[in-house]
Amino acid sequence: MATSKIPDWITAELFEDVLKANVEGYSKVKTFKADIGSAAGENYATIMLRVNIDVELQDGKTKPVSYMVKLPHQLEVYQEMMKRTNIFDIERSMYNEVVPEMAALYKEVGVDITFGAKSYDLKNAKTDYVALEDLGIKGFKNANRLEGLDQTHTERVLLKLAQWHAASAVRVATKGPYPDVLVQGFFKEDTRPMITEMMKGMGANFVKSCVTYEGYEIFIDKVKALQPVFVDKLFEFAKVDPTEFNVLNHGDSWSNNIMFQYDAFGKIKEVYMVDYQIPKYGTVAQDLLYFLLSSTKLEDKLTKFDYYIKVYHEYLVEHLKILKYSKPIPSLRDIHLALFKYGFFGYSVVTGVMAAVLLDPTDSASFENFMGDTEAGVDFQMQLYNSPRYRKHIQAIMPWLLNRGSLDI
Repeated sequence: MATSKIPDWITAELFEDVLKANVEGYSKVKTFKADIGSAAGENYATIMLRVNIDVELQDGKTKPVSYMVKLPHQLEVYQEMMKRTNIFDIERSMYNEVVPEMAALYKEVGVDITFGAKSYDLKNAKTDYVALEDLGIKGFKNANRLEGLDQTHTERVLLKLAQWHAASAVRVATKGPYPDVLVQGFFKEDTRPMITEMMKGMGANFVKSCVTYEGYEIFIDKVKALQPVFVDKLFEFAKVDPTEFNVLNHGDSWSNNIMFQYDAFGKIKEVYMVDYQIPKYGTVAQDLLYFLLSSTKLEDKLTKFDYYIKVYHEYLVEHLKILKYSKPIPSLRDIHLALFKYGFFGYSVVTGVMAAVLLDPTDSASFENFMGDTEAGVDFQMQLYNSPRYRKHIQAIMPWLLNRGSLDI
């Protein structure tokens, strides 16, 4: 990943319009430099570049500016996926239409909420891309994914998710449904073969690893029985039940897609979500299980789970009321019922994204190894499921999922 070259069309000229529109007193570009912007294992789905530009202003002073640019991998397996679901088109429309619409709903009731980075259009881009402000300049950073989020960080993220979910529910209640691409998300019939292929390898490697976990005897039979129906169950989970409370899920709410800004005393000032590539309209259970099981610290993950749902629910109710939601507001019990009903999704989180979150930084962490059945791919997947850190989490979580009925077919 780190060796991939910077495409030669990423030049100063490409940014000229953006600079003219956004840098006051812009005169010209003095220096331009593009670097790989994320380490192996910190970002699987795209190539991240950080672009640093020194701008000369009309008064002769120099001003440094920087942007993040996301590009697609040039791998064949990736191109295949892109044909079936263009995550770049989706993310650009999220930044250009969906996110501003949510902020506007709050503005109408006099509340100022920002959900994420500003995005920019690059007129002469040669491939799919997403161009964003570099949040690092404003002091935003990720929390430590290996340690997991503590209670203070978790509650702030739940507030942001609740604000986001509330706005999306109000949007649908007032303006009608989101377009199909957001209702289906990643779970479209034409991505089924790809998901099936990926899950086959990972599923088999998880079963292999499973028998080495302490106490595996109580859940191994259920895990084996889930393998052949795993993808069917995922697609079943993805169907929207109109009788339930539904929202636009962020869809990929793990710790690296959440950025925190702190004040001088180390207190959290602001939280932004990034990476709007796989949003999905449907049950709130998706974002809640994804975030709480993948990204909170081990000591809290299960002991505070119900408490965190209560915190989320209080924020959700508050913001639905602020936005004058016209439909029945879900009770705390409704949210818990959804988490039980869609508990299987929790199993897909802990055998998928959670393993990546807990993996020590390694150069073998790449999109192709995640997807692949090559020797390197199998090695990488075994590494995911066998690190001492992952082992601690999964040994605690599997009995919990079992006892909630989440592993039942």
